[in-house]
Amino acid sequence: MHETIDIDSKDAALTDTESVLVRAAQRCIVSALDHSRANKIALLSADTKKITAETPILELPPKVLRFVATILGAMAEGKTVVLLPKGQTLTTVQAAQFLNVSRPFLTKLLKEGKIPFVMVGSHRRIVYEDLVNYKNKIRISQDEAMNALANQAQELGLV
Repeated sequence: MHETIDIDSKDAALTDTESVLVRAAQRCIVSALDHSRANKIALLSADTKKITAETPILELPPKVLRFVATILGAMAEGKTVVLLPKGQTLTTVQAAQFLNVSRPFLTKLLKEGKIPFVMVGSHRRIVYEDLVNYKNKIRISQDEAMNALANQAQELGLV
């Protein structure tokens, strides 16, 4: 079962103070992993200063802690973090939002075979990885077009 947690983007943005805290947590985790095989994190409330017998302790594999550290680092830099299970499918509305295009334009791309999709009943579903591949292919094509224009401008002495 897949659980979706949708956080409004303005609520997800960290304040400067929160960003400093997140960066410190990330560095602490990375440092602990670099110097040992640490696999436990203690959770302290804001008013607790010492670890006691009642302090909740999370025991996690080091690779999970590295993953958490990577997420914290991205958050501290103000980057948007999206976690999707491998093979996750999106609706046409979600896919269009991801590509920043209209749903009718996306539907046209699907019908033209430019992006693979599957039918679930009468609804189209697009695998997230296929969207990323399409987006990367388009970006490469755009970069090549920009380079060609820049070269042409140089040849014509416009720059």
